[in-house]
Amino acid sequence: MSQFSSLLAATSTWAATDPERPCVIWEDTTITYGALLAAARQWALHYRANGIRHADRVALYLTGGPAFLGAYLGAHLAGATVVLINTQYRRVELDHILGDSEPRVVVCEAEGSMHLGELAQQPWAQLLTDPTQLKPAAIELAPGSSPHHSGEDTEDLPRPEDLAILAYTSGTTGRAKGAMLTHGCLVANSEAVCTAWNWGARDRLLLVLPLFHIHGLGVGVHGTLLRGASLVLRPRFEPEETLATLRDGRCTMFFGVPTIYTRLINTVGAGEALRDAGKHVRLFVSGSAALSPQTFADFAALAGQPILERYGMTETGMNLTNPYTGERRPGSVGGPFPGQEARIVEVQSRQPVPAGKIGEIQVRGPHVFAGYWRNPTATAEVLAEDGWFSTGDLGHCSNDGYYTITGRAKELIISGGYNIYPREVEEVLLDHPGVAECAVFGLPDATFGEQVVAAVVPRDPAHPPTQDELEHFCRERLAAYKRPRQIRLLAALPRNAMGKVQKHVLKQENAG
Repeated sequence: MSQFSSLLAATSTWAATDPERPCVIWEDTTITYGALLAAARQWALHYRANGIRHADRVALYLTGGPAFLGAYLGAHLAGATVVLINTQYRRVELDHILGDSEPRVVVCEAEGSMHLGELAQQPWAQLLTDPTQLKPAAIELAPGSSPHHSGEDTEDLPRPEDLAILAYTSGTTGRAKGAMLTHGCLVANSEAVCTAWNWGARDRLLLVLPLFHIHGLGVGVHGTLLRGASLVLRPRFEPEETLATLRDGRCTMFFGVPTIYTRLINTVGAGEALRDAGKHVRLFVSGSAALSPQTFADFAALAGQPILERYGMTETGMNLTNPYTGERRPGSVGGPFPGQEARIVEVQSRQPVPAGKIGEIQVRGPHVFAGYWRNPTATAEVLAEDGWFSTGDLGHCSNDGYYTITGRAKELIISGGYNIYPREVEEVLLDHPGVAECAVFGLPDATFGEQVVAAVVPRDPAHPPTQDELEHFCRERLAAYKRPRQIRLLAALPRNAMGKVQKHVLKQENAG
C-alpha cells in the first residue's frame, strides 16, 4: 500500500521536502517538483475563479507538455475530476464525450477551439483558449524558480475515494464510455507498477506517448510522480530524436507501443544507436497493442535486452506484466502485478477454466475502476459484485502463470459452428515473409453465419504477396474453417491514436 492518498499528495510531498528536485525535462528547461506544484496552485486558483467546485468536471483538450501537467494537477487541487480528450478527436467524438461528461470548463489551445464549434456555447461549459489563460502552467518554469511552500493545500488534497479521471475508452468496437478512475485506484496501480519494475527516484523516463491516454499519463507520469523520479517529455515520437536521446545516457526507462519499436528498428543507424542505448536504458516496455514475436526478437538482438510486454486497459490501468527479472516470453504478457488478481473464465458462465484453455480474462484488485460514467447497465455487464472485472479480452494461462492474449470476445468469429480466434490466424499470416501487418475479422455469410476475412499490409508494396500465395500458405498451417475466405491488400491498417487496430472500421469498409 502506498503512503500517498493521491498523485497530487506525492507531488506535494516532493515539492515540500526537495523543491529543486528535477521532475520534467521539456526542451531546454528543467521543471522542478516545486515549480510544478506552484503551477498547479495557480491553475487551481484559476479554476476556482471560473466557478469550479468539488466534483465538477474539467476537460483537457491539450497536447502533451508542461501546460497539460499544470492544468491536470491544478484541477485535482481544485477538487475537480479531469476528463481526458484525445487531441485527434473532432466534432463527432467531441460531441459525444463533452455531451456525456458535461464539464464546467474545457481547456484547450487556441487552435483546438475550432473543433469545438457550438459545443463551446453549452450552458454547462466555459472555454479557456486565450494563451494568457494557459500561462499559469508556465509561470514558474524558469530555471531556479522556487515556490513558497507553506503546506496550506493539505485540506484540499483529494481523498482516495474521490473521482480523479473520466477516461473514455478508445472506441475500437463502438461508442466510447467514460471509465471512472478514483485517486485511490490510480495510486494503487502506480504503486504496483513501480514495485514490479523496480522504479525508483533515480530513474529517468523518456516519454513520447500522448498524455491524454492511460499509457502515457497513468503509467509514465503517475509512476514518475509517485516515486519522485524524473522524465524527459517529448511532444511526439520522432525516431531519430528518440534514438539520439536514448543513447546519450540520461534515461533509464522507455515506454512505447509496438509501432514505435518497429519504426525504431527500421530507422537508419538503429543498430549502433540501440546498442548504445541498451547500455544505459535498463527497461524498455511495450503495451496498448500486441507486440509481434519478430519485433521482440529483432529489438532484443539490437539493444541487447528484451522488451518487457505488459497488458492494461482504460478501466484498470496495468493488469499483467512480464517479469522485470525473469523470463520475458514473446507473445505473452506475463502475470498479475503485485496486489492484483487475474483468472481465465468461460465466456458465458464466467466460471474459471483449466490452464491452457481459452476464455475471457478477468482481473480484480484496488486498481479496477469504479464503473462507467452515468451508465450503470454497462457497468453491471462487466463489473461483478465480488470485484471481478470482465475485460472482454480472450486468452489463456500457462501452468506456470504466463497469460497470452488471443483476441477480443466481441471479435470472436463463429463460422459453421466453429469458434475462430482472429489472433491465431493473424499469427500465421505474420509468419509469411511478405506480410508486415495484418488484421483478421468476420463478415456475415449466408451459409456459415460468418466468414473469415484478412486485411494484409505487404512488407514490400512494390512486390506484394499474391492471393494464391497467401491462401496456399494458410492451407498448410490452418484447418479449413479457419482459413480466410477473402484477403484484402491494404497500404495501412486503420488505427486509433495509441496504435490499436480499429477492426470495426475494417468491417464497415468491407461490408457488402
